[in-house]
Amino acid sequence: MSGHSKWATTKHQKGAKDAARAKVFAKIIRQVEVAARSGGSDMTANASLRTMYAKARDASVPIDTIERAIKRGSGELEGVRYESISYEGYAPDGVAVIVECLSDNRNRTGAEIRNLFSKNGGSMAEPGAVSWQFERKGVIAVPRSFDEERVLEVVMEAGAEDISDDGEHWEVSCDPAASMAVHAALEDAGLEPGVAELSMVPTTAAPVASEAEARRVLRLIEALDDHDDVQNVYSNVDIPDEVMTTYEG
Repeated sequence: MSGHSKWATTKHQKGAKDAARAKVFAKIIRQVEVAARSGGSDMTANASLRTMYAKARDASVPIDTIERAIKRGSGELEGVRYESISYEGYAPDGVAVIVECLSDNRNRTGAEIRNLFSKNGGSMAEPGAVSWQFERKGVIAVPRSFDEERVLEVVMEAGAEDISDDGEHWEVSCDPAASMAVHAALEDAGLEPGVAELSMVPTTAAPVASEAEARRVLRLIEALDDHDDVQNVYSNVDIPDEVMTTYEG
């Protein structure tokens, strides 16, 4: 079992508040459309769509908005076709970064992501340059109000690999193929799991020792995450709690 690792993986997602709410909704709705397009509108047969539907509901996206997105994705309504694209690069101080996008224009998105790296002290890299430092994992958040030993017992029996403390939740990680089984086991045990999502989990960490270094790295990550086409930003930055506290202050 790993220890406290709040900043071992940086995956910035905006909270659904005020002006940010519309941007969050738009990003999730794209994911719903793509899931429906790739696997059909029947959620009983489309696991990806079930996951995206649950994610949308957790974010308080209105049901009618979700249903329209499913219809656009399945072709029942006219809509834009989005393409999944990943970019790799480096933030300042050698921090590895992976950016996952859904775009209707690969050339435009690529140029804009490259510009964000450049403007914020980072650099784009060739495919595979940093992805070897990450593993694709299923990740499920469980409220910290539940006893850690109880959560550990349930998830390990269901096939989980690790549990860590991200400061707000117990974060359970597993092989992607085991995600649904682990999620179901948590539900059956009454442990109120969040949505089971696929995440890029770093296998190596890039320590950041000072507030100045943290600012440089987080400025790039936040700029990338603010782009409309960006769905997820992953990095292997490791910021000590005391440095992060100073930064947030």
